[in-house]
Amino acid sequence: MPLRKRRTSHSAPAPQTRETNDSAEPGNDGGYNAGIAVFSYIIGGIIVWSLIGWGLDNLWGTRWIVLLGALLGAAGGFYLSHMHGLTKPSSSAGGSNADSGPSTDGDSNAT
Repeated sequence: MPLRKRRTSHSAPAPQTRETNDSAEPGNDGGYNAGIAVFSYIIGGIIVWSLIGWGLDNLWGTRWIVLLGALLGAAGGFYLSHMHGLTKPSSSAGGSNADSGPSTDGDSNAT
């Protein structure tokens, strides 16, 4: 039996053009995701601890524990967002470094 050649169509793959959308790349969201996370921690903490304080107020017949719970929840939200590194300032690529202090390499940029 003679060997038959298989006809396969080898078409060149279409060139994939990738639009450069800076905001779509991971890690370059302008701090939006970190802001949403900080907001969620703080609001979530306020809601949860206010509900706990409200329950204790109803149980013990007081009216001030709900406020203490809200303050405790807000403080806990700030603490969590700080511990997760969400409140660190980001360095801008084209920003001014005037607030960073003097140069540590000994070059004074003087001519």
